[in-house]
Amino acid sequence: MQVRLAVIGLGNVGKRFLELVQSKHDLLKNRYDLDCVVTAAGDTSGGASYFKALDIPTILELKASGKGIAAYPTHGRGELNMLELIRGAEADVLVENTLTNVKDGEPGLSTMRAALGRKMHVVTANKGPLVLAYPELFALAKQNGVKIYHSATVAGGLPVVNIGRRDLGACDITKFEGIINGTTNHILQAMSQGESFDAALKHMQELGIAEADPTLDVDGWDAANKLVIVANACLRLPVKLSDVRVEGIRGVTPEHIAQARAQNQVIKLVARAARELGSWKLTVRPERLDASHPLVQVPGGYMGVLYETDINGQIFARIKEENPYPTAAAVLRDVINLYQ
Repeated sequence: MQVRLAVIGLGNVGKRFLELVQSKHDLLKNRYDLDCVVTAAGDTSGGASYFKALDIPTILELKASGKGIAAYPTHGRGELNMLELIRGAEADVLVENTLTNVKDGEPGLSTMRAALGRKMHVVTANKGPLVLAYPELFALAKQNGVKIYHSATVAGGLPVVNIGRRDLGACDITKFEGIINGTTNHILQAMSQGESFDAALKHMQELGIAEADPTLDVDGWDAANKLVIVANACLRLPVKLSDVRVEGIRGVTPEHIAQARAQNQVIKLVARAARELGSWKLTVRPERLDASHPLVQVPGGYMGVLYETDINGQIFARIKEENPYPTAAAVLRDVINLYQ
């Protein structure tokens, strides 16, 4: 079965997704009978579209040389923006990996709406549109008989959403807790080993994990965005970012960490959804966890989550993610799951 992909966003995750589509091509055909081809691609330079298939190595060579997709031979067009590309693409699936924008969700939100309206499935690693318009997008998908898969939006390659939405589908989830921002987890561990906040943050920026403007990470908003997605997808709660109480790690000092250690505790930035007096309370904040807590077993370089349920007990999962490949692999996983 041929699956035609329109890939929007060719940054760290988008490029690695294309690499995986290429390197895993034979495996996908042999294991799942899927022949994935890229018929459209777009980035900030423009777009390229060809109904037969674009050549993935050519796209990757362009990106490696610092050029955009508009420079693609014959089919590249600099005047073609991402929304126009999707409106005209001959594709079955929109793979949307543009940068997260939680102010207005663009350009991802408009391209998702256009794709769903054209009865294209959507697979995405982009948190912005889901944080801003989760109920709307899923209603539009249902109306058009297509699906939205987004397991890469929470903790990269860790199947947080798949566990909560699919594997715990018959459960009553009573609590969710997670360390779902890798930058803050590294910083807190580095501080516990004597490194300063500024030095630890700089190291993460040098690795390309933290952005030049680290506000989303260190002030807790990245984790809050992910918690909103978990709440909508897995807890079936139509919550918004304004429903989450958020506190970052800027106020955590070496003294706080030393005090916690003296009591056999560890400070972690915890995203939590828990029931209190019949209603749900959503928080992101630094917390002192006892050494016996499962999330203490999520050191720097890892992310992890904990589900508590009525019939499946307690489920803990973690991932070590040092580069964008696990996130790209999660995007590919979602493409596969569309057709299983």
